[in-house]
Amino acid sequence: MKHELSILIPTYNGICLQLVRSLCRQAEAVEGLDYEIIVADDGSTDEACVNANRAIGTLPHSLYIIRSANSGRAAIRNFLAQQARYQWLLFIDSDMTIRHDDYLHNYLACDGEVVYGGYTVGEGPQGNLRHIYEQEAAPRHTATERRKHPYQDFHTANFLIRRELMLAHPFDERFRHYGYEDVLLGKVIRQAGIAIAHIDNPVGFDTFEDNASFVSKTEEGLLTLYEFRHELRGYNSLLTLVNGIHIGAVRSAIRLWHRLLGPLERRNLCGSHPRLNVFKLYKLGYYLSLTKKQEQL
Repeated sequence: MKHELSILIPTYNGICLQLVRSLCRQAEAVEGLDYEIIVADDGSTDEACVNANRAIGTLPHSLYIIRSANSGRAAIRNFLAQQARYQWLLFIDSDMTIRHDDYLHNYLACDGEVVYGGYTVGEGPQGNLRHIYEQEAAPRHTATERRKHPYQDFHTANFLIRRELMLAHPFDERFRHYGYEDVLLGKVIRQAGIAIAHIDNPVGFDTFEDNASFVSKTEEGLLTLYEFRHELRGYNSLLTLVNGIHIGAVRSAIRLWHRLLGPLERRNLCGSHPRLNVFKLYKLGYYLSLTKKQEQL
């Protein structure tokens, strides 16, 4: 049983006071546990969120750090690891919820130097693309399924790691924009010969952005994927699909389809009745459009 724990929560334009309260209640109930909860605001622009989160500093063993500038998804997590005092670090995304009363106990009792607990998808608005996407992917998020590809199915939303390992193998701070910093960390951990244990100890995913925001976030993620395509090769299903299309005419046909019909696809995805197969096709066309210049060189 682990007896010390730093719970680390990066946040940006979100309110996570209730999440911290839930974690405090569980931590206080664990006899002999030395713990701290550190929330780092990464230069939020929404003052209402910042002010609401200030109450975190009044909770037991909790600290709320406000940073003046946005450093990016990787750098803010490295900053939290550096601020932590204890041997074990538990990273939780600020938009998650605690589903089970034994959530912390399960992590404190488990073995492994890196442990990922997964997440479950809650109810979402009718016609919400993010919710439709997450619901379709949910069967692949169980520990049994994740163990089949332990390094590729590793995410930052909910994981435990030994502090010295995190400091020795930090997130790559070139990842400033949305997406894939966790995927590359999974690769780095694998190259270091460290096992990732997968357990069923999920947090809840209950916050779903509107369709236009999710499509924009997806496009940003595809730009990140393209920028780091060489490092992420073999660790992303879209990259594997694209790399398997060896016939130039097929790539050109998909690009032409995206150029002509991409705006119509995007309109569907941002509307009230988005279709998941359109989303998948849009992502493929968008990514292949990014590769066009490289192939012309």
